[in-house]
Amino acid sequence: MTYAVPSRTWVSRALRVVALAVVAVLTLSSCKGAYDLPLPGGAKGDGPSMRIKVDFADVLDLVPKSAVKINDLAVGQVEEIELNGWTARVTLSIPKSTKLPDNATAELKQSSLLGEKYVALSGPLQGESVGQLSDGDLIPIDRTNRNPEVEEVLSAMSLLLNGGGIAQLGIIERELNNALRGNTDEIKSLIGQLNTFIGGLEAQKAEIVRAIDMVDVLSARLAAQKDLIAKTLQEMPKGLKVLADQRIQLTQMLQALSRLGAVGTKVIQGSKEDTLANLKALAPILTQLNKAGDNLPKSLELLLTYPFPDGVLDVVKGDYANLAITMDLDLSQIKILENGLPGGAPLPDLAIPGLPVPVPSGGAAPRLPGVTPSLPVPAPTAPANPLCPPLCASDSTGRDTSWTTLYGGGGA
Repeated sequence: MTYAVPSRTWVSRALRVVALAVVAVLTLSSCKGAYDLPLPGGAKGDGPSMRIKVDFADVLDLVPKSAVKINDLAVGQVEEIELNGWTARVTLSIPKSTKLPDNATAELKQSSLLGEKYVALSGPLQGESVGQLSDGDLIPIDRTNRNPEVEEVLSAMSLLLNGGGIAQLGIIERELNNALRGNTDEIKSLIGQLNTFIGGLEAQKAEIVRAIDMVDVLSARLAAQKDLIAKTLQEMPKGLKVLADQRIQLTQMLQALSRLGAVGTKVIQGSKEDTLANLKALAPILTQLNKAGDNLPKSLELLLTYPFPDGVLDVVKGDYANLAITMDLDLSQIKILENGLPGGAPLPDLAIPGLPVPVPSGGAAPRLPGVTPSLPVPAPTAPANPLCPPLCASDSTGRDTSWTTLYGGGGA
């Protein structure tokens, strides 16, 4: 029996195919494991570290282990990138000794034109620093940003150069030259007027802002009363229809008012002299009323409470009245009380006005102490009374009745 022995070349080729198949199988089976392998990246300090979360609208091709820099110095690295809704949340690891304010900002930058991406941390772009950044803090999306990509810059430049605005710059320049040629003075005047106008607007900036605020307040009030305004607009055609239906009556009313105005004018013109005369005649009366001053309202007060003035309220206390008497006597009066009036005339009664005086059984009115009355007391004639004639009066019999009338004194 004869056997064919394979050549050395064939064996070598077979070994190569087997080796390539093994490498391919191993590569395909360990792709995921290779992706999980740690990558070289940013610096990681030996001391204690803290984790900071940062929200970006777009992280581009940022990968874990990318560097975290402060003032262009690598201080940490990116630990994790995850999806947070429609934004990306990046977890950074930086040393606890890092001094950053609580309102720090983060920006996604590129080390070179074709270099790797990294996260740059810095203080606030505007305003003062507040607090200190600590472990677990979050930098929100409104304090993050990113630099434009090289592809974005080249795309914008391509759009500008190919069918963009550069092709139109020549036309724009030519048309501007045609418009400005020969109109130098008008253009200068226009620029001066624009400068004055803008200066006026600048001077009234506060009023313009206030007017805009008032318009905003008015718009808010109109929006709050939107239903009422809509109802009013719906009812307005009905009101206009009523006015249109009553147009004849309104016209007649206006014509009647016109005739009334003409008649009133004639009456006023005809009675003008009489009215002026009446006003002149009222002038003395008004003058005297002005001179009366407070006396007129005071007399009206007494008229409303006649015959009792307002002072009676201070005198009457329930079912009794208070009375205060002040007597001023001198030696001449005491002498008259002891010796009587000149000529031997008796003293008059000194009763209190308005109060009844009890009369003794003998019929004589009471006298002051120390004076001996005579019973009955003859009524003095007018000449015999020293207080006459101002306070004396005589009745039909010729007796003096003034004291009895005024003071209520007794006497036959």
